[in-house]
This record gives sequence, C-alpha cells and structure tokens, in this order.
Amino acid sequence: MQNKTNQVKDEAAIKNLLSRMPTSVATSFNEEQLIHLKLALAARKWGKHKVDIRGTFPVPFMRSRIYYVFLMGRNFRELSRREQVVSAFSVAVFITLFITFSVLMGLLVLYLIKSALGINIFKDFSFGIWDWFKGLWQ
Repeated sequence: MQNKTNQVKDEAAIKNLLSRMPTSVATSFNEEQLIHLKLALAARKWGKHKVDIRGTFPVPFMRSRIYYVFLMGRNFRELSRREQVVSAFSVAVFITLFITFSVLMGLLVLYLIKSALGINIFKDFSFGIWDWFKGLWQ
C-alpha cells in the first residue's frame, strides 16, 4: 500500500500541487485523498474546448518535430487588467475595421449605381471603376 501512495505522490501534477502547500498540510494527505485530488485535477472542466486541434510535423533536415495546439472556446476565467485593456483594444480595432469596410463597400455600390444610371458628378472625369466593373461581366 505504501508503494502506491509513493507512486501517487511522485506524479508531476500531485508534486506541483503539494509543493504549493505548507509542508504540514502536504504531508497530511493519505492515499485515498491523493488519488481523489489526482482525479479532480484530471477532470478539470476548463480543459474542454469546442475546438481542440493538436498535432506535430517534422522539421526538415532535423530529427526533431514541432507540435502545435489550437484551442478555442468560451473563456470562463477572470481577465487581468492588462488582458481587459488588450481585449477592449482588439474589439475597438475590429469594429473600426468592420465599419470602414462597410462604408467603403457602400460607397462603391453607390458609385456603381450612379455610373449605371449615367450620372456624372464631374464633367470628363472618371475614376475608372465603372469601366473595370463592366469589364468583369464581359
């Protein structure tokens, strides 16, 4: 029985957990408690992701391989102040790019409609967009 307890105590996850506790608390766990701690650590809910893509690929001219992990899912943890700032900045950039793209596409559509109707705003001047657009359909 003692050998099994030592095996559980020698596992990396349990060692890491016990190393962050006071020695008196870490040595007070019995075998059953350690096994349940191990199961609780292994069954963590934050480890499940909607998208979980993992793999490896060889490095040319070397014997090693590189691994990649792509995880995506809902973030349930509290964000630090820095992460909140980065997140807010990213959202602002995305919204700005989306609005800019939408406005440019709207202006393009309006310009094409104006050109299709034969309306000239400036006499003898063209951006060439209407000719380019007509050329796509011919």
